[in-house]
Amino acid sequence: MTKIANPILPGFNPDPSIVRVGDDIYIATSTFEWYPGVQIHHSRDLVNWRLVSRPLVRASQLDMRGTPDSCGVWAPDLSYADGRFHLIYTDVKRYGRTTAAGASGASLRDFHNYWVHCDTIDGEWSDPVHLNSSGFDPALFHDDDGRSYLLNMLWDHRPGRNRFAGIVIQEMDLRSGALLGERRTIFVGTDLGFTEGPHLYKRDGWYHLLVAEGGTGWNHAVTMARARSIEGPYEIHPDGPVLTAKDKPLSPIQRSGHADLVDLPDGETWMAYLCGRPLPSRGRCVMGRETAIQPMRWGEDGWLRTVEGDAAPAPAPNAPALPAAPWPAPASHDDFDGPDLPVTLQWLRTPHADRLFSLTARPGHLRLYGRETIGSLHEQALVARRQTSWKYRAECVLDCTPINFQQQAGLVCYYNSTKLHYLFVSHDDPDGRHLQVMSILPDQVQGDVFGPRIPIEGGRISLAAAVDHHILRFGYRTETMTDWCWLPQALDASALSDEATLPGLANFTGAFVGMACQDMGGLAMAADFDSFSYVDLP
Repeated sequence: MTKIANPILPGFNPDPSIVRVGDDIYIATSTFEWYPGVQIHHSRDLVNWRLVSRPLVRASQLDMRGTPDSCGVWAPDLSYADGRFHLIYTDVKRYGRTTAAGASGASLRDFHNYWVHCDTIDGEWSDPVHLNSSGFDPALFHDDDGRSYLLNMLWDHRPGRNRFAGIVIQEMDLRSGALLGERRTIFVGTDLGFTEGPHLYKRDGWYHLLVAEGGTGWNHAVTMARARSIEGPYEIHPDGPVLTAKDKPLSPIQRSGHADLVDLPDGETWMAYLCGRPLPSRGRCVMGRETAIQPMRWGEDGWLRTVEGDAAPAPAPNAPALPAAPWPAPASHDDFDGPDLPVTLQWLRTPHADRLFSLTARPGHLRLYGRETIGSLHEQALVARRQTSWKYRAECVLDCTPINFQQQAGLVCYYNSTKLHYLFVSHDDPDGRHLQVMSILPDQVQGDVFGPRIPIEGGRISLAAAVDHHILRFGYRTETMTDWCWLPQALDASALSDEATLPGLANFTGAFVGMACQDMGGLAMAADFDSFSYVDLP
């Protein structure tokens, strides 16, 4: 029996929305401040997945310059109706005051919910239609009478109120995106609180509402309720959470929640959900929130449960009885010989990628143009890929000639502007051209740490990052060196996680590794990368 290895989408891939169209199954996940917006993966057997689309690719759809860390695109919802795909997403512009640790007072946030559509999953998606700004995690439900409805969680910013104020619903015209009638609150949640991530289904005359609760940390959970009428009243599942790891500290899959359901052709129901894999020694999820999947069963009482009835996440469930459909694996080594950025790589915030990089300015190279500081919320030249395993090695070959201390380029292990490790080439007197490591750490007394300068000769230089669980080491090799020189510092890779944070900040993404370039003097220094490679290690 073939087993599914959870998570099916390793590395930063949270908030899954799943839909089946014929034999094809698609999952959309959040991308937050990373561009292009939304990742859509495709499978035909639930075992093998490939990245097939990033729909939000142009300024008219998404511009996140100035967007805070972990804002941007939250919780996309993917559905199919009337012969085309529909994608609903939130663009978060302000995070406001935290909701954690009993925080009180007003929490002002800006959420804007949009709808785009496309006839094919990998085609050119429409310009967005603004739907509302009343909360986040929007979703579409297409009823069997031909009507469609928009759901989202309602945000209450007022002091002394439950900020997660329940799930609201409003009819939507699927031709224009116009909302019809008044919004109505249909569910206020359970005692777990933090009610969000709604999805609605209809089965045997019942409307089944699925929501995420408990917050997206260790108490995360999937809960369900049902009603005979779409507007309720909704009765809560008698067992409590349908899926959670909050009472299962030994499970290798934690933080399980924010789910969606799909029925296979044989009628079997599967649940896709987000999860986290904490480091065994430190309990930090360096790969952020990932996507897992497992089969579910409907009981004789009409309620949904896990196959074992224990509401537990399954690390290795049996695969469904579908023909195997493997895909070619993405290349682990890129020489940048083509006109397009390799599919594994993304950049931050801006729709104007031509200001950050070019694959044609110097054929066979990825040229980065130095812009603002590392961690800038507006325009920084950083191109990176997700960390997908606890152990990996990444390498790049760099050709650049900085002329002053404001110019630098190199290899970066990055979570956000408050947590990163950066090995870069720069120039300063009296050392001239040199290597240096900069670490920005959110959980240290001294937040910014610089290593000693290492003078290096001119010409191309190879840089490497080797991560083994919570330990990161950098290395380099110049053109005249035969062997790698590994720096003695053992850096804390676990700092690049959701759990390591300054107070009050959002932490919803995951660790990346990639190439970066800065020119803080405004001269747009060019840094040419001849290659980049990434390999997960056992």
